[in-house]
Amino acid sequence: MKILVINSGSSSIKFQVIDRDTEKMLASGLIERVGLADGRMKYRCGDTKVVVDKAIPDHETGLDLLLQTIVDPEIGALSSLDEIGACGHRVVHGGEKFTSSVLIDDEVLKGLEEVSGLAPLHNPANIMGIRAAIKKLPGIPNVAVFDTAFHQTMPQVNYMYALPYKLYEEYGMRRYGFHGTSHQFVAQRTAEILERPLEELNIITCHLGNGCSVTAVKGGKSIDTSLGYGTFCGLVMGTRSGDVDPAILLDLMENKGWSIEQVKKMVYKESGLLGLSEISMDMRDIENSMFAGNERAKLTFEIFADRVKKYIGSYAATLGRLDAVVFTAGIGENGWELRELICDNMDVLGIELDREANKVKGVEKIVSTPESRVAVLVVPTNEELMIARETARLAV
Repeated sequence: MKILVINSGSSSIKFQVIDRDTEKMLASGLIERVGLADGRMKYRCGDTKVVVDKAIPDHETGLDLLLQTIVDPEIGALSSLDEIGACGHRVVHGGEKFTSSVLIDDEVLKGLEEVSGLAPLHNPANIMGIRAAIKKLPGIPNVAVFDTAFHQTMPQVNYMYALPYKLYEEYGMRRYGFHGTSHQFVAQRTAEILERPLEELNIITCHLGNGCSVTAVKGGKSIDTSLGYGTFCGLVMGTRSGDVDPAILLDLMENKGWSIEQVKKMVYKESGLLGLSEISMDMRDIENSMFAGNERAKLTFEIFADRVKKYIGSYAATLGRLDAVVFTAGIGENGWELRELICDNMDVLGIELDREANKVKGVEKIVSTPESRVAVLVVPTNEELMIARETARLAV
């Protein structure tokens, strides 16, 4: 069976075709600028790469283009759409209503609409992709896989904020967490690499990309995570601030004349690596400037590492015993200098990095010394494969 994985954004559709039996990616692509006259699809199947420029007025049109391409006699990955046995959809937010992946029916679609207010920039777009798939591929099962679902195992002591309890009761204001499919995938893969049962392991997973989060995973279940109700708390990110004293935001609005929109733009779009360095939101640019002697870049690099280090220490205390620390996503997989700085002076936790082994980018590897009580690993994430696995589990 072949599974079509769709990640539908407000103006984009990312997709992969994955063979359920071999877990091999057969084709992938990105449709951009949906709703505009100058739409574009980037498609890859094996060594074949294709770019198609054409107007893509809506998600249905985009999905039509996708489906036509994957069965194209010359560049397609499939001989017929009948080979697609199920469709898996990334959905950003499931709230408390959806605590695991679900087969989509009318009742589920209604529920997705009800929780859309928790992710107004993402969920409506995810739903558009689902509706388009249901229309264009009638009769096959569709599965919703939620970024937040993996974190629904957090105990209340870890997901509640010390705000008036009625805010949780009336508005659902609590820690939800994100990047769940990534944290789940790398935790499972870590257990396989270490050849130990996942149920016996205490793991800290560090998803470090443009968006960043750290998760404490106990026995395969998330018990705490750094992202919360929204997506700008926790770690320093590409353009997002991470943890900040709310008094600063209140002062900007009360005494400095800033509007809510200005503050929102600042914490989401103008902070993080970009705001600190005034160079770039890309860690590679920060590193290049640092190695060239730029002191602000060096400070930004060190602040980023410091925040990750503090969350690792905090979650090690929460877990009680630590077996592994895992780095994943763009920065985590490729930034060996950053991993070295994060793990420096962490012997108090039993972390001993092998500095030579650590000098790798984008490959799966144990980078701690044989004597280290805590294994340190680099594990490239594969959220699409995790979605495909969840889809196959429910659709068969």
